[in-house]
Amino acid sequence: MEVNHSKKLILSFTLILSLLISGCSLPGLGGSSQHTIKIGTLNVTESQIIGQILRLLIEHDTDLEVEMVNNLGSSIVQHKAMVNGDVDITATRYTGTDLAGALGQEPEKDPKKALAIVQKEFDQQFDQTWFDSYGFANSYAFTVTSDLAKKHQLETVSDLEPLTSELKLGVDNSWLKRKGDGYEGFVQEYGFEFGKTYPMQLGLVYQAVASGEMDVVLAYTTDGRIQAFDLQVLEDDRRFFPPYDASPVASNEVLKQHPELKESIEKLIGQISTEQMQKMNYEVDAKLKEPSIVAKEFLEEHHYFEEKK
Repeated sequence: MEVNHSKKLILSFTLILSLLISGCSLPGLGGSSQHTIKIGTLNVTESQIIGQILRLLIEHDTDLEVEMVNNLGSSIVQHKAMVNGDVDITATRYTGTDLAGALGQEPEKDPKKALAIVQKEFDQQFDQTWFDSYGFANSYAFTVTSDLAKKHQLETVSDLEPLTSELKLGVDNSWLKRKGDGYEGFVQEYGFEFGKTYPMQLGLVYQAVASGEMDVVLAYTTDGRIQAFDLQVLEDDRRFFPPYDASPVASNEVLKQHPELKESIEKLIGQISTEQMQKMNYEVDAKLKEPSIVAKEFLEEHHYFEEKK
């Protein structure tokens, strides 16, 4: 009995060793197939919707499998995941965010120049491809109710100037004290201050302006609550806020291994407007749909599934 038991142990060890050498992995031992692409997303609705759109598109167009790495905590976390090879593609990267974060550079107000910088630097520094924008930007924007906009013919931030002494501004807590593109910088750029400013959590500003507690709030341009509460985004006519155009980023290594990936990813370039992204975010946040369902509906609506593999 002891001899048989020893033989079984030796056979088991040999089997595990051969599997590891061959590149296969047993449950719980990690490892991934060369035919599996890992897509990383942030822990926000928008990123998870876009990640699912990429997953479905890649699985439809290619023979590759896709593994989702969701809920990465910040832009820095997802950047490190890419650099470390933990993910192959990050679904949503924003020019203004990574100019300051990953690259440590000063803000660039011109969207085309900002895109050119990140594309060049990510290729040279990190061996990654920063694709052109999906077509939307998730930027800070001053926002009012449609009724207030119609009453005072408000279209741009500058249009607020004659009214500012009587307006209540609700903003993200951190923005009031932030250097560069915070409140102090805004006053210098536009030349006026608001009558009263109220720091609050970003998620509360939409309800605050819709209910009349605030007259103007600082929102995100792709937030679904802009449409839900019938709000109007005012044009940043002095280009105070840096551009935050959204793009996918992929490692050059995985693009070389699987050139078919590039074709699939590029199908989405310029195809998602800010208004469409608002709508998809609203479907998840307000109607409680799963991001994967919203992603599938978007692709079907735009006939991405008409051609079979």
